[in-house]
Amino acid sequence: MQSRRADWAGFPEYAGQYRLEAVLGSGGMGVVHLATSGSGLKLAVKIVHPQHAVDPEFRARFRQEVAAARRVSGAFTAPVVDADPDAERPWMATLFIDAPTLAERVRERVLDATELTRLAAGLAEALRDIHRAGVVHRDLKPGNVLMAPDGVRVIDFGISRPADSQLRTETGKLIGTPPYMAPEQFQRPREVGPAADVFALGAVLVHAATGRGPFDSDSHYLVAYQVVHGEPDLSGLPERLAPVVARCLAKDPADRPTAEELIAEVRAVAYRTGEDTQAFIPQPRPRPAAEALGRTGAEDATHVRGRAPEPDADGGAGSDGGAEGLGALRRRSRRRRGAVAAAVLAASALAAGGVYAAGADGGGSPASRTAARSAPPRQPPAPWAVTPGGTAQGGTGAACAADGTALYCAGAGLAAVRLDPADGTAVWSVPAAGRSTPGTAQDAPLLAGGLVLTAAPGAGLLQARDPGTGAERWRHPLPGGARAVAAGGHVLAVSASGTATALDAATGAVRWTRQVGGTGTQWWAGAPDPGGPALYAAVPDGDGSATRVTAVDPATGAALWQLRTAGQLQPVGAAQGGLFLLDSNLQGRTEAVVRIDLGTRAVKRVRPGTPLYQAQASVGTDGVVYAFGASGGLAAIGPAKEQWRLETGLAVASRPVSADGRVFLSAPDGRLLAVDAATGRPLGQTKPRMAPAPNTFTATLPPPVTAAGRVFASAPDGTVLAADPADPAAW
Repeated sequence: MQSRRADWAGFPEYAGQYRLEAVLGSGGMGVVHLATSGSGLKLAVKIVHPQHAVDPEFRARFRQEVAAARRVSGAFTAPVVDADPDAERPWMATLFIDAPTLAERVRERVLDATELTRLAAGLAEALRDIHRAGVVHRDLKPGNVLMAPDGVRVIDFGISRPADSQLRTETGKLIGTPPYMAPEQFQRPREVGPAADVFALGAVLVHAATGRGPFDSDSHYLVAYQVVHGEPDLSGLPERLAPVVARCLAKDPADRPTAEELIAEVRAVAYRTGEDTQAFIPQPRPRPAAEALGRTGAEDATHVRGRAPEPDADGGAGSDGGAEGLGALRRRSRRRRGAVAAAVLAASALAAGGVYAAGADGGGSPASRTAARSAPPRQPPAPWAVTPGGTAQGGTGAACAADGTALYCAGAGLAAVRLDPADGTAVWSVPAAGRSTPGTAQDAPLLAGGLVLTAAPGAGLLQARDPGTGAERWRHPLPGGARAVAAGGHVLAVSASGTATALDAATGAVRWTRQVGGTGTQWWAGAPDPGGPALYAAVPDGDGSATRVTAVDPATGAALWQLRTAGQLQPVGAAQGGLFLLDSNLQGRTEAVVRIDLGTRAVKRVRPGTPLYQAQASVGTDGVVYAFGASGGLAAIGPAKEQWRLETGLAVASRPVSADGRVFLSAPDGRLLAVDAATGRPLGQTKPRMAPAPNTFTATLPPPVTAAGRVFASAPDGTVLAADPADPAAW
């Protein structure tokens, strides 16, 4: 540790609340550190050099960089978690993505034709989202493209410029990297627009395919001359992509395709070559049987090719006509043929005078026919969406908890609010004391001892309220860095240093205080599962090689049992007589799900098909762990193996929550998504609800909540919404 600190001479130890752990890299403008948030997320923290921190113009540009990065913080970038451009040493924290850059990848091996097509599609979608946010990157190059497992990420918005920026490039200054700069960046730098990023994309594709640029030279001056006056060298490019790249490298910005047009062109290339560049997204709601019967197979195929689904907020799928990916067409055709076959069976049953009902008995038993005739149609709960704070807030969204009769939330501008689950009406609300900071995470209220307990981040106070009126019943100081968890009629103030103080949830009386673990202790508390208590602490070794797991009696603080097992473990839930933990290394790579039998203490490890990064997880009542990784993978990991995996296309999402055969999670643009828990098939999603700029996206997302026959979620714009969990296709 001493030698490591010696290597850090001159570097700060903290950026805001984040402790800096290692140096990832250094450039002309600043140093990028690896850090960890309070919730365990691995972060890349950029801290500017001291000499730039005293330069007012640089501070203005860094503030612009933060604003631009927040605007585009979505599926194709490294989302911004926190920033302070006004600090003594300005800094910005983004999600750490453990992936090589395209430049590093090309040094090992250039991309083949298939890889290049996917790269082109991913970069085009990334530029579309960046440009939609009103930002021009201006420095797209191989070193600013991360090759994440689920697709590309575009990083480093240090010289990007929002369209509404008041800062302008000084006369005579060239901003960018010459081999990837467009002609207008050399000739008219003040007039650079989105087309310059498309030019850079073309140059990046040439480099990815050949290991060189389209205007290579040992001299930046000659490169600049060639960019403005010369023809690009496209030799070595796959023949099918050469015309697309040539259009990107047109001298006149008006002759280049937009990012939207480029997506269609690349998908057309993929379609002609039998490839699929599209992400799988939920299909439209199934058509009624009569409509399916009225369409022949040929007509259905025409319908599939002629009408694609609308693209979602992350650009997952959807294009026009023949540009649609062949793989998606084949999958959709198979589903449509299945729908037609089911409709034919239904029509045959009706013609015979019976009732067709799918079920375990095939629908033919007298009991099923009687039930089908007599059962009243299900009345779906009415959806609603409200903004409890009264106005849209730029933040992480409200965090909520529910029982059978009420929904309780806390978030930006609100210490707590009680909502009626039926229509979202506010029964009572308590404003937050002081001004909340955008992007600051809020824990959901706790329901214990017949009261509602809230702990605002940074407030240093735990408050208990009457569920009927919102009136304060008791309060207790909350030490810095501590959080509250409810277990067995008690509420505990627990810290990462391993100290826990238990209070009677009904009265606030202190019951006990104990040092249960050490630095880095992870806690889990919930309803007791058969064979085990409601509170567990996991204390990792300093090197992450092993973890001591302790079962704690919430009433006394006594250790009921302890065991030590390999790996750096984080508890995520208890079910089916077992405690489930994630085994993640120091870099945030989740290698296994660990199950500790609460009766025998036997330890079993199940590895996912491929590792997940920065995983968040929950356990279903059936003992299946549903985990989401920051690279976009949502996986169901059962008792013996990974049961399915869905690549969502999301850079970040909330912790997934399972209920009634569905898995629900929230996206950073405010969408609520539903997935079939048995198959991993997407079922539906709500519309995006993004916060006002500059906090358009957020990287810290409260999980959805299921109760009272509804699923509840919150969005970055301050909205709390309710939807029918049984029919996500209608959202």
